[in-house]
Parts: sequence; C-alpha cells; structure tokens
Amino acid sequence: MKGVVASIAYANGRRLGEVAIPDISEVLEQPGRFVWIGLHDPDDEVLKEVQQEFSLHDLAIEDAARAHQRPKVERYGDSLFVVMRTAHLDRPTGAIEFGETHLFVGANYVVSIRHGASLPYVEVRTRCEASPDLLAKGPVFVLYALMDFIVDQYFPLVDSFEDRLEELEDNIFQQTLTRETTERIYQLKRNLLEVKRAVAPLVDMCNRLVRTDSALIHEDARVYFRDVYDHTIRINEMIDTLRELLTTALEANLSLISVSQNEAMKRLAGWAAIIAVPTMIAGIYGMNFKFMPELDWVLGYPVAMVVMLGACGFLYYRFKRSGWL
Repeated sequence: MKGVVASIAYANGRRLGEVAIPDISEVLEQPGRFVWIGLHDPDDEVLKEVQQEFSLHDLAIEDAARAHQRPKVERYGDSLFVVMRTAHLDRPTGAIEFGETHLFVGANYVVSIRHGASLPYVEVRTRCEASPDLLAKGPVFVLYALMDFIVDQYFPLVDSFEDRLEELEDNIFQQTLTRETTERIYQLKRNLLEVKRAVAPLVDMCNRLVRTDSALIHEDARVYFRDVYDHTIRINEMIDTLRELLTTALEANLSLISVSQNEAMKRLAGWAAIIAVPTMIAGIYGMNFKFMPELDWVLGYPVAMVVMLGACGFLYYRFKRSGWL
C-alpha cells in the first residue's frame, strides 16, 4: 500500500510479524498486543483507513494530512497526538532539510507519519526490538524512542553550526574583510533561527509529558521523557549561545569594516595633504605674473623643487609616525 513503510504487531516486547491494516482490529482483540505502523507521506485514502482502524480524531487526522504544523502535543480522549519537526544536515550541499513527524499514540497502537525530508525510523525500530524488556512497556516506550531519536538528530546539526562559526571567526580576524563574510553570518543566523523555532516548543512538550496525568504514561516511564527533556534543554542552551556568538561576530565584523574604512580615509587624507603642498607652490608659480620673486634667479627652480620635496618628506614623516600612513 502506498505510503505504508511498516505495519508490525508486538506482544510482550516481541515482534510477531507484519499485519495488514484491515486486519489490525482483529490482532488488537488479543490482550497484551500493540501495533506500530510507520507511514511516509501517505495519501488521504491510507489516512482514512488508519483512522477507521484506531478511531482517530478528525482534527488530528486533518493536521496529519496537511502537515506544516507547529510542534505540539495534544490529548484526544485516551490517546495522544504529537507533532515534531525533524532536521538534518545535507553534507554534500551544507543545506538544512526540515521535515515533520506526527505520532498517534494509544493504549495498543503507535502510528508514526513522516512528511518531507527526514531520516527513516528503521534504526529506532531495530533498537526497540533489541530491548524487549523496555518494548514490553508498550506504545509509551515507542513514543519515547521516536522522540529521543528526533531530538538527538539536532546535536550534530548544532555541532555543524559551531564549526561554521569557528570558520567565520577565522575569516573575520585573520583574513581580508569582505561583504561575503557578513552575508554568511546573516545566513547562518537565519538558519539557526529556523532550528530554534523547531526546538523551542519541545521543552514545553516534554514537560507536559512528564507531568501529564494520562493513563498512557505510567510513573516508571516518565523518567525516559525527563531524559528527552534534558536533551532539549541542552540543545536550546547551545542554540542560544550560538545566537549570541553570531550576534557578537556580526558586530565585530561590522566594527572591523568600519575601522578598515577609517584607516583608508586616513591614508587618503594624508596623501591629499602631502600632494597639496607642491600643488600650492606650483599653482602660485603658474599664475604668470610679470613681477614675482626669484623668477630671474638662476637657482629659483631648484630651490622651489627642494622646498616642495622637503615639505612633502616632512609631512610624510609626521603622518607615518602618527599612524595615518
């Protein structure tokens, strides 16, 4: 079926096997079993069929179909609807690819829906199946495993931001200042803001899951969500630190550009002052008056040249000593 990645039944933490979506209701009639369905960009027909099997709320299905939702956790009766944004770095291009994951969690089912660019959850399923004692806790452990996997994907992304920031700092303080450096800083700030928008709501989401009175999340399972909460706090703090450093880097870059421009203006002003002296003397002697001092003097021209060169040399020495040249 189009959009269905996996539909597997579990009992007592053990994998039973694939199960067709129309047969899910029959499988769930047996106690101690739950089904984990994985979907990727499903069409409306598949979503409608899944909704009928698990009696999912119309509003939650509408959100899952449209995607482009803000990260959130909502409670519909005895089930939970969780929305999270995924992000990972495309190494060849360096671009950040965002996606969405919607999770429906009930007493005996988990439905994970991926939209857009996101890593497959085969690794999560494998890890869960490798820990039958934990998987025996039911859908709540699958919810934790998926959330933990999504949150952990932000750490290498933030690390890449730190590497790019270090590279920018080298460009600012060790290389020639260019407009491209300023553009790179601004673009990095925009990308970091997008990541911040995806991560910031997770703090409140995890806090709600830890403190919820839902029967789905037992007391012994809340410690796992506290672990995810700690990770989201760390990522948010890292992002806030990077944003402050980027703001400081941008200010430093603009300050250095201003200083560089001032240095250039000082050099231009110094050379203009030096050139002004011979220009003034030559201008006086070029006025073509009949009666002017030293016009008939044999040494008049050499003396005038010596005076001009001497004045220029003196001004150059003074400007050089004061740091203008």
